[in-house]
Amino acid sequence: MLGKERCLELLEAALSASECDQAEAILYQTRSALTRFAESQIHQNVAEVDAAISVRAVAGKRIGTARTNQLTPEEARAAARRALDLARVAAEDKQFVSLPGPRPIPEARKHAEATAASTPEERAKAARAMVEVAEGQGCRASGSVMAEASEVAVANSLGVRAYAPVTLASMVLVVSDDESSGYADWRGIDISQLDAAASAEVAARKCVEGRGAESITPGEYAVILEPAAVGDLVVFLGYLGLGALSLQEGRSFLAGRMGERVTGEKITIWDDGLDGRMVGAPFDWEGQPKQKVVLIESGVARNVVYDSYTAGKEGKQSTGHALPAPNPAGPMPVSLFLGTGDASREEMIASTERGILVTRFHYTNVVHEKRTTITGMTRDGTFLIERGKVARPLKNLRFTQSVLGALDTTEMVGREAKLVEYACVPALKVGKFAFTS
Repeated sequence: MLGKERCLELLEAALSASECDQAEAILYQTRSALTRFAESQIHQNVAEVDAAISVRAVAGKRIGTARTNQLTPEEARAAARRALDLARVAAEDKQFVSLPGPRPIPEARKHAEATAASTPEERAKAARAMVEVAEGQGCRASGSVMAEASEVAVANSLGVRAYAPVTLASMVLVVSDDESSGYADWRGIDISQLDAAASAEVAARKCVEGRGAESITPGEYAVILEPAAVGDLVVFLGYLGLGALSLQEGRSFLAGRMGERVTGEKITIWDDGLDGRMVGAPFDWEGQPKQKVVLIESGVARNVVYDSYTAGKEGKQSTGHALPAPNPAGPMPVSLFLGTGDASREEMIASTERGILVTRFHYTNVVHEKRTTITGMTRDGTFLIERGKVARPLKNLRFTQSVLGALDTTEMVGREAKLVEYACVPALKVGKFAFTS
């Protein structure tokens, strides 16, 4: 780790060489280590260090960006000069107002020493624990354990100075045999919180219970979606229209619908990068403090997230959701939460006369952006529910479904939330979900 002082020194070097109206410099360095295993044996143990300095130069309303992976003052200054050269030949962006100025950044603990100091032996121990559970059920284990330590710094010519160390740890596990598979995952800041054996118990149980899967006629069914599947839906929703640029350009599913009901009243979705459960720095890639933004409240569309560019177009302030420049996609919510309810998984199953239990989705893609229609497959644990009980395992199904449509028919919401990629979500019982094949 370079540390705060050294990171900001390198950014100061870039700013000092940028002879333009405004300039921004970003430094990102990450050290990641991954232990991967398949067929119950570790087959890959890798470590990587990656780093970059990116400089954005503003000349009037012309903007250029350049980067280097050499963390020296000389290379930082060279990147700043290249960025200005590119800005001088770029087309004018008449909607650009200004880079943001400095704002107070709240403190948030996003770094765990256990993750930063993670060793191959510790990750191998976690892998062994999962393998032993899988083999105890006559299955095989495949997956990975990852630990990452990063530092992010942002500075600009208007006085922004931000720095934060962050860590990320994750585990992905598939337990399988010749006819079935089960899945479990975990994600967090502190790798010492990973209970590998408990995760393996979940995946192994799904694999055993999934043996002898049968087909079912495609159609609309009530579904119980476990958090991994719900996370997919919520992340896609964020991508498809909860950022200001997509709304301003009319691409968002919220275009013309702000203040209207867009989902069932049991659904509240917000973004909050300062929540202690969420991974990431307390500021965005422009050095602006992350803010909690309520996006959908009891089914009603309330807000979208902003960076300085989209906020400037409306005379607003950034909500701290900028991505690294250049960024044609605009701001994105990357710390999403779906509010919990009061139901357990068992209560959802017991309340279902006939439906399908889904562990997770696979190979999910967008079909229609404004309708929030996506398609994909179920995977690693799909089961038929009959008369309030899990009746038998099912072969995987393809779905084509509107995310908003699914959330509009939500009947029950789980009482416990789990971090899945960029979302912290509970399980859901959805009244209608379309399986096509």
